Amino acid sequence: MPRRTFHRVLNPLLLWRLRHINDRVYLIILSVMVGLLAGLAAVLLKTSVHHTQDLLNTWVPEQYRVFTLSLYPIIGIGLSVLFTQYFLGGNLSRGIGPIIYNIARQGSVVPRSKLYSQLISSYLTVTFGGSAGLEAPISVTGSAIGSNLARILRIGRRERRLLVGCGAAAGVAAIFNSPIAGVLFAVEVILSELSAPFFIPLLISSATATVVSKALYAGQPFVLITTSWPVEGIPFYVMLGLFTALLSVYMIRVYFAAEKLFERWQGNFRKVLLGGLALGLLVFIFPPLYGEGYNIVQLLLSGQASHLVDGSLFSVYRDESIWLVLVVAVGSMLLKVVATTITVGSGGNGGMFGSSLFVGALAGFIYARLINMSGVYPISEVHFIVLGMAGMLAGVIHAPLTAIFLIAEITGGYALFVPLMVVASSSYLVTRYFEPYSVYTRKLVKRGVYMHADRDRGLLSQLDLLALVQTDFVPVHPDSTLGDLVTVFRHATRNLFPVVDDDGHLAGIVTLDTVRDALFDDEHYTTTRVRDLMSEPPAVVNTDDTMLDTLRCMEQVDAWALPVLNQGRYIGFILKTTILANYRRQLLKETE
Repeated sequence: MPRRTFHRVLNPLLLWRLRHINDRVYLIILSVMVGLLAGLAAVLLKTSVHHTQDLLNTWVPEQYRVFTLSLYPIIGIGLSVLFTQYFLGGNLSRGIGPIIYNIARQGSVVPRSKLYSQLISSYLTVTFGGSAGLEAPISVTGSAIGSNLARILRIGRRERRLLVGCGAAAGVAAIFNSPIAGVLFAVEVILSELSAPFFIPLLISSATATVVSKALYAGQPFVLITTSWPVEGIPFYVMLGLFTALLSVYMIRVYFAAEKLFERWQGNFRKVLLGGLALGLLVFIFPPLYGEGYNIVQLLLSGQASHLVDGSLFSVYRDESIWLVLVVAVGSMLLKVVATTITVGSGGNGGMFGSSLFVGALAGFIYARLINMSGVYPISEVHFIVLGMAGMLAGVIHAPLTAIFLIAEITGGYALFVPLMVVASSSYLVTRYFEPYSVYTRKLVKRGVYMHADRDRGLLSQLDLLALVQTDFVPVHPDSTLGDLVTVFRHATRNLFPVVDDDGHLAGIVTLDTVRDALFDDEHYTTTRVRDLMSEPPAVVNTDDTMLDTLRCMEQVDAWALPVLNQGRYIGFILKTTILANYRRQLLKETE
């Protein structure tokens, strides 16, 4: 439909809505629509991935299965890179981080390409064994649905941000059939603040997506029925929380260290080739690293941990060593983050959400198996597997409430609520001590984007320093005479003047107050130079400084204006009044 015709049809409908449907009811209707569409997207992706994986596996004889599985990842990553290059112009923008950036800096406007790009690229990646989760791509798709629906229907900025959160919540809810966890994920990870009236649309969107998922896809990943937990196990829960916290710190740091390594590599073909071969080698040695890994988690929950070694190089020694399963579990646990980073860094698409659950399940299993083997105290391995999942999720994405309710909902383990709270909270607190920001926000904070810190910092981070630089300050040359300076004073509207040399470097500043006495000494108009009158600025601001640091600097040196330099060259002044005026304007936008 042509755009003009589309708007001709849409405009009367929007006018009818304004007359007959109030804003609150309208927002509820939109949240249902977002939940429905995001739920369908989630079901489509999960169903497509699982059915295609089954089809690929049926083509391969059992004796060649492990070798073939190790070759699949390079195919999936290569197809994802080709799709990105030829259909997206080389810009895929992976993960939850860009959505948080869209909310913080771009008015919750998510590009239309994310309506399909995340689904297709993650399908190609994970179907062929990419070692990453589908949760992030589905959440991003849901956020894009919410944002673009809001843009089409022309609702306000604040409501658009809410619908972005509704889409993310619906995506998580549809994946796991866990509506409460979906809402909490949106609140803890996507949205920076939440008021009570906005909580209802999130719930409705999440519930709608869950209904769609249950109706079309039997997608409950794990099943755990339990009725009690031993009070004597509290110390073991706390220690598990500390263990998962250390693992969370390890995962976050390895993820970003490996990401920097991939950023230095030049050429997409080189990344695909080396990354695909490296991932294939890891899968060949540790087959549990293939794909999302939820099938491995289900094996652990069903008490079939011995199958971890199936198809691996170590399977011939299965009956000879009781430690073999633990060796494979430890290797898979520590290398999962490496496999995920290789998958994403070499051009595939996926997220750390599913990888965190996979590592958490293995961590809980290893922890419980070692305690039981020691004979110190008999504990339930199944309980600690799901508790480990909660601990890792709370630590890696810094979302303890999401972790608690997600694990409770997807495993049916509501009886484990207290242990879940102990493990998730302890893991979260210890992880935050070492890593203040999650795997989603650490990179954003380095760019000056704050979403989950204090509100003032978040609003200041949305201001663009370069856009606020004032360039109407008249520069003077260090060799200019006092007479030249007087002439400049007569025509200037400012009483502050930058002293700039021939190369554009700032040599100092001159203020009307500091040279007032010299202005009346006309005998020295031709002999006194500006360099004799100028002074050092109290501080300078660089274009890569954050707005928060700039304002703090102004407070410390008690300055109302500071010069701004770009790689040492003067470009203008930043004024405290300009910062505060734009901060106020940003605050008003947030409350519209």
